[in-house]
Amino acid sequence: MSAAAISGLVVPRAGQSVWLVVFSAAAMGFLAVFVLALATSSAQLARGWEAQLAQTATVRVSAPPEEMEMQTALVMEVLRTTPGIAEARVMEPQEQAALLEVWLGPDLPLDALPMPRLIELRETPQGPDRQGLRLRLSAEAPGAVYDDHTRWRRPLVQAAARLKGVAWGALVLIGGVTCAIIALAASASLASNGQVIKVLRLVGARDRFIASAFVQRISRLALFGAALGTAIAMAALWALPELGGDALGGTAQHMAGIGFQGAGWLLPLLVPPVAMGLAFLASLATAFHVLRGVT
Repeated sequence: MSAAAISGLVVPRAGQSVWLVVFSAAAMGFLAVFVLALATSSAQLARGWEAQLAQTATVRVSAPPEEMEMQTALVMEVLRTTPGIAEARVMEPQEQAALLEVWLGPDLPLDALPMPRLIELRETPQGPDRQGLRLRLSAEAPGAVYDDHTRWRRPLVQAAARLKGVAWGALVLIGGVTCAIIALAASASLASNGQVIKVLRLVGARDRFIASAFVQRISRLALFGAALGTAIAMAALWALPELGGDALGGTAQHMAGIGFQGAGWLLPLLVPPVAMGLAFLASLATAFHVLRGVT
């Protein structure tokens, strides 16, 4: 008797055990693709935040209105003569108002507030001597404060890295749950066919041969289910709307979507074979365990 025929006897082509394997593999494949998308998106998010905030800095000038222009000119002179500063420009009042509008709303009378002057810097890859620059600014313009965005950049990048770690942990959990469900279905299928297994032994079939036929059937079912779930998940990700620069600006734009980019769309194709491998291992271990109990 061929392995395919034994597979059809031990693992029926329809029934609860078959649907359990297919449905669980499809569900876990669907979830795995979305978690992979979250992991890759969080990595892109970290790189986006790092690229946006790296090599940039801000100098905030606070002074009485009558001294503001003089203090700003002194700060610009210090910045022009500081090695490591590629570019410095004074932000327009409209730009500063747009920054505050996000937090304070559009109706706040900003003209009546004592607004500091902001100077935007772009640094060279080597960067300036930050401590020396702070000392020069405190001596030349006591109201000037240099901010290299470190306190903003580090928590954002750490948050994205932790999100990526959580996503990979969720993938491991999905794999474990998949193995547990397939092992449960395999155990139930084998246990319900104890009489068939006894007959197969009587005609000379060895446990290794029976287990091999069983495992092949379960693995193919898991591959089919995972491929189905992966296809649905990829279609759902592709159909998600994209939020462009008009909808979100700055750092928030990097958080706009979860998905893959470019060659990253090939990554979900690994889900079905990985699910098949997990099903093979889980069903193989379960098969030998159950067969030892069938006498």
